[in-house]
Amino acid sequence: MSSTELGEALRAWRDRVTPEQAGLPTGGRRRAPGLRREELSHLAGISADYIVRLEQGRATNPSSQVIEALARALRLGSGEREHLFRLAGLAVPGPGMVPRHITPGVHRILDRLRDTPVAVYDATWTQLLSNPLHTALIGEWTGPDLNAAWRAFVTSTTRVRHTPESNGALQQALAADLRRTGALYPDDAALTDLIAQLRRRSARFADLWDTGTTAEHQSSRKTIDHPSVGTLTLDCDILHVAGNHLRIMAYTAEPATEDAQRLALLSVLGSQTLSG
Repeated sequence: MSSTELGEALRAWRDRVTPEQAGLPTGGRRRAPGLRREELSHLAGISADYIVRLEQGRATNPSSQVIEALARALRLGSGEREHLFRLAGLAVPGPGMVPRHITPGVHRILDRLRDTPVAVYDATWTQLLSNPLHTALIGEWTGPDLNAAWRAFVTSTTRVRHTPESNGALQQALAADLRRTGALYPDDAALTDLIAQLRRRSARFADLWDTGTTAEHQSSRKTIDHPSVGTLTLDCDILHVAGNHLRIMAYTAEPATEDAQRLALLSVLGSQTLSG
């Protein structure tokens, strides 16, 4: 397929997604109802300049990671996603690869949970999507910190309060979960690289990995120290999407509690003022 066809498809799909659907502000006059390139850049984690070059046919060899991120941000269905990969001259990821596609149905479910902090993770515990309230609650991660195991073993970047015991239990659960994922998706290069880097950077992870234990990370109750609304203790439930091992993480508060009031306040104030 030509780079012109790729650019035309990206522009058409970009025009189809409204800012409201993507959970973005809609203020200001717009020449078209769809996403601006800058908005798609924010959603996909790709520079706006690179999106311009893709649409104009001046960038001809996008990586599979870029194409997967665009497919998620543009809310493509499974068939459309496969077509996007082929337009980019790439093979569609096979069954030995970690699924990283969020289907339109899952997007629609998340659209109905805008008053609930929700994030979607893949089977490697890399965050694929975070709604504005989740970003306001937990903060915005970039780069390696998008991976929960990386944060737990390497950078310790979190607003969640931990004791040495709870942190140790979290590390055990994540290491065992990653080992299970490694057995399910042996052909995934990104997963193999993540495990190698964790073993190299964290003696604790290496020791846990070498035990050979496998398990699935479970729901829990978390206390979060927020810099603006204070401390919240919330239920953190993990819902699984059948067939692709995506995890939907949702935070909720018990009704009629101070935690519920603080979460409601955070919902009103939003991530733009409380993302620090």
